[in-house]
Formats: sequence, C-alpha cells, structure tokens
Amino acid sequence: MDFLPLFHKLQDRLVLVVGGGEVALRKARLLADAGARLRVVAPEVRDELRELVGQGAGEVLLRSYQPGDLSGVVLIIAATDDEPLNAQISVQAQSLGIPVNVVDAPKLCSVIFPAIVDRSPLIVAVTSGGDAPVLARLIRAKIETWIPATYGQLAALAKKFRAQVKGLLPDVQQRRVFWEDVFQGQIAESVFAGKLQEGERLLEEKVAGGAPLALGEVYLVGAGPGDPDLLTFRALRLMQQADVVLYDRLVAPAIIELCRRDAERIYVGKQRAEHAVPQEQINQHLVNLAKEGKRVLRLKGGDPFIFGRGGEEIEELAAHGIPFQVVPGITAASGCAAYAGIPLTHRDYAQSVRFVTGHLKNGSCNLPWAEFAAPSQTLVFYMGLVGLPLICQQLIAHGRSASTPAALIQQGTTRNQRVFTGTLANLSELVGQHEVHAPTLVIVGEVVQLRDKLAWFEGAQAQI
Repeated sequence: MDFLPLFHKLQDRLVLVVGGGEVALRKARLLADAGARLRVVAPEVRDELRELVGQGAGEVLLRSYQPGDLSGVVLIIAATDDEPLNAQISVQAQSLGIPVNVVDAPKLCSVIFPAIVDRSPLIVAVTSGGDAPVLARLIRAKIETWIPATYGQLAALAKKFRAQVKGLLPDVQQRRVFWEDVFQGQIAESVFAGKLQEGERLLEEKVAGGAPLALGEVYLVGAGPGDPDLLTFRALRLMQQADVVLYDRLVAPAIIELCRRDAERIYVGKQRAEHAVPQEQINQHLVNLAKEGKRVLRLKGGDPFIFGRGGEEIEELAAHGIPFQVVPGITAASGCAAYAGIPLTHRDYAQSVRFVTGHLKNGSCNLPWAEFAAPSQTLVFYMGLVGLPLICQQLIAHGRSASTPAALIQQGTTRNQRVFTGTLANLSELVGQHEVHAPTLVIVGEVVQLRDKLAWFEGAQAQI
C-alpha cells in the first residue's frame, strides 16, 4: 500500500493552490466543498477561480510563486504547467512537513486526491495511488450506482440519534444489530423514497421502544428486457436488500443473479396457456410474505405497468395496507428496438407509436385494427409470436400496405437476440422457417427500414 487513506479536516484552514487554470479550478472546488480557505498564487487566474476564492474569504495573489507563500498553510496544491516549479514547490513543502499534491506527478506528492463519492456526511474515496486515475474514476462511477444520493440524509438522521442509541444499548453488538435493522429496513426505505419525516418518526419510535415494525414491504421492480446493464440504480439497490424474490420467466437469469445471494427465490412465471402460479395466488403471496415482516421483491420483465399486471398486484397490496414501492423498468419496446437499431419514432417516417398486446385469448385477437391503418405510426406488438399470422393478416385487411416493413425480435438485448425483418406480406412465413423462442416483440412501420443503417448491438448482427 503506497498511500494510507486518511480524511483531512480542512474547515477554515488555509490551503495554498499554485496555478490559476482549469486544473487548479477543479482542485479548488473540492477544497472549497471541504470548507478550506484558499490562497491562490498565479500571474493569471480564471474568473471562476477568483469568484470561488472570494466566496470562501480567501485571497488571490496575481504574481509568481514565492517560498513565503507556504506560511501558515496546512496543504499545498501545485497545479502549474511548469514542471521545474512544481518540483521546487514539492521539495520545499516536504522539507517543512506540509502535505503537498503535485497534479499528474505522483512521485512528487506526499498526498494525492482520490476519486470521491460525496454523500455527506458519508464519503467514499477510491485511489490507484496515482498509477491509474481513469480506472479509479470508473470504480467511483460503479460505486455511485450502488449508493443513492439519499444515503447522506440517512447518515445525518443516524447522527441525530446516535447518542440516544448508545445510551439505550451499551453493548456494541446490540448497537450493530440495531443500526443494521435501521439501514436495511423500512426506516431507510422511507428516507430513500423521499419521506424523511416519516423515517425520523419511525426511528424515534424504535429508539423509544415503541411497537415493532411488523409489516414488511413489497418492491415491484421492472427488470427491463434482459440486459442487466439496463437496470436502474434503484432497482439494483432493492434487489440487493430483499429477503424474498418472486420472479417470472421474462426475467433474464443474469439479472436474477444480481439479487441478494441469501434471499429466498420463488418462481411464479407464466407462459402461454400455462401459469406456474395463477395471478390471484401471486397477489396473495405478496401480501402474506409482507405480513411476515419480509422485504419482498416482485421482479418483473420490462416495466411493471406495461402489460405486466403490476397494477393488479399493487391494488391488492393497497387493499391490505401493505407498504410498497414501484420501480419503472425499460419496457421491451424501448430496449429491444434500440438494440435492434429500429427507432420507434422518426420525423420522416413515424410521428406516433402504439404499444399493443398480441397475446391471443381463445384463438382471437379483438383489437381496433382500423385504427392501426395509419401509415405514419409505429406499432409494437408484445407477445405476438403465436398470433403473428393473424396480426399481419388483419393489418393488411384493414388498410395497412402489405409492403409495410415489419420485424420480429427474439430475446432482445440479450446474447440470444435475433432479428427477422421483412414485410407484412412475408414476415410470418419467414419466421415460420426458423426455430424462434419467446419472448419476442413485433415492430410494424416504416422505421424498420432504418435498421440496416442504425443497428449497433453485436447481438443484433444475428439477423434474417
């Protein structure tokens, strides 16, 4: 370990910045955020940097660096493009025992700036010791996805009650269990959901020894069309903390693997004419698990509110007074179309888009076909594999040109993605010549012809 990570308290303390350009400005912003007073020395100083120094009651010296500038400072930043000057500053600073950072010169530094995730008062810092700063920033970006901005509010709330909890629970192990329950339970979720007052009230009740939080909570989370990279930050966070996971067949295995390892997993998938678990039973299962005090993740492919029956599930939860959250997901139409290189709207070809269920019931598909005849709209049919011949037939019969471009996307956004393109006249026959596996999505409209120009996803190259 070349550098020992330490956090330096700089409030109202003087820090010297030598340099007045963009690099100096970036460092100065971090120092100002930490409450430091800045002394900036340079023949020329950017206006933004001058303003920043003025806001913090610092000083700007429009001249070259002098050794006397080190007087009274607790940290030095050398941010000039003069390498000999930077080296001189480093030697003088270290001879006086003052921490010094020379930008882009790790060997001249006694301290370095890490990549920072700021959730004040919670701070996370990542460093490569100056060897690979870009990699450190990439790691920071990953951490940013794991820690929502509201963690700072949660940390501040914990600080408010820390002394009371320490007095209530003198044993360290007891306090650890107490705070783990706070940070992973309903109190934290209230804060994350923007209900800070509710979270504070619940914590007050917990500290006062009030009634335990008997009810659990249900997270209705959209898992997107298949690629784990399309999950939202909030979805991933809830997946990592749920006690029980109910998932359907449209959720890709790679996404399920991102759930908490020790969570109970329950398959409730449905496919055509075969329901592993009836919807009514799924609804009741969610209620029963929440009443046991568990955090229940209902993981659904795509978006819960677009042909996902999410409305039915939360209606049942609301009827029983069960707390719940709904996390939108990227619906299959958006995800699959993007990965196939097919824009759903385009100024020259389609000014509107309609999402339609192509799932057949009793061998029929009762849809307003006449409304679909307009050539300037894109039609997206979910679950349309089995009904594809009827869909194409009905669209042509109600006025859509038989030469209208059409595409069927198999398992979009995943490694198994295949895209079949043709027209309303021949797409059904083309698909019938191949072994196609659900889930699938059908796109009808002039925008399909743009696919040859715009396809970018390597999985989309498997095309017919």
